Amino acid sequence: MTRDDIISVLGPVDEAVLADIALTGASLGELREAFAWIGADEALVNEGRHLPGARVARLIEILEPPEEDDGPRAPAAGFE
Repeated sequence: MTRDDIISVLGPVDEAVLADIALTGASLGELREAFAWIGADEALVNEGRHLPGARVARLIEILEPPEEDDGPRAPAAGFE
């Protein structure tokens, strides 16, 4: 998959993301599938689609924004 292929699916992205995606060895079709899962995972499951394979799952990991961290957690009562 070329840089232009990746940009055709994702639009402008960071060079590090481009490199990470290229290193997966994924195909353009797998990138498109990962992008679809990010945008509509519940809908795809409801359609009966199979869960993503290993390469698609890795692409999803690369593309998904990190979950927000609520900051440090308070210690449980009695465990300070």
